Amino acid sequence: MTLPNATLFPQALLPLYIFEPRYRQMLADALHSNRMFSVAMQRPGNSRETPAPIAGLGLIRVSVGHSDGTSHLILQGLARVELKEAVRYKPYRIQRIRPLETPPCDNVKVDALVAKVRELLEERIQLGLPFPFPVMSPEKGSKENSTSPSFSPKEILSYLDSITDPEQAADLVSCAVLPDAVERQTILETVDVEARLRRLIHFLLAEIRAKRKSDAP
Repeated sequence: MTLPNATLFPQALLPLYIFEPRYRQMLADALHSNRMFSVAMQRPGNSRETPAPIAGLGLIRVSVGHSDGTSHLILQGLARVELKEAVRYKPYRIQRIRPLETPPCDNVKVDALVAKVRELLEERIQLGLPFPFPVMSPEKGSKENSTSPSFSPKEILSYLDSITDPEQAADLVSCAVLPDAVERQTILETVDVEARLRRLIHFLLAEIRAKRKSDAP
């Protein structure tokens, strides 16, 4: 499934509204097989449907069908995958995928980077910056729309403290905080955990500096 501004991170939950005939068929086929499909972001600047090379593989956790043939569902991210050659395009795109495995990392460096991320999140809260937590939701005439559900910054910090896996921490923060789709896609495409955390810190610092500049008298 190719969608504008969509990123499906491992462990993240992505609500989707299925209304196009091809995706209705895709959903039906998935529900009758392994309940899985991939979500890829549409490459910016391309008028034709062109998925980004790295996507999220998701498992259908909940699917509710409606009388008009549309459905609401919740997709849970399972893994990063690389999209390989296309097998077919009709009625919906099918491509071979290659799961991306995270290479070993330097635990000391990674722990220090996670601590820096938490420090920057606290600074964001003090500056009053939002936690947009981008999700997919139905909107007439549109495949997706960013909304801002109630998601307490303190809850995010508390949850972050409870996570022992730095990879999961990087993905959680990127999903919950980064409003820019290209930035989220950059994080999704970064398999190395240390590099992923460094890029996340770069994005957070840029946002904080821009906020300070705009608030300056």
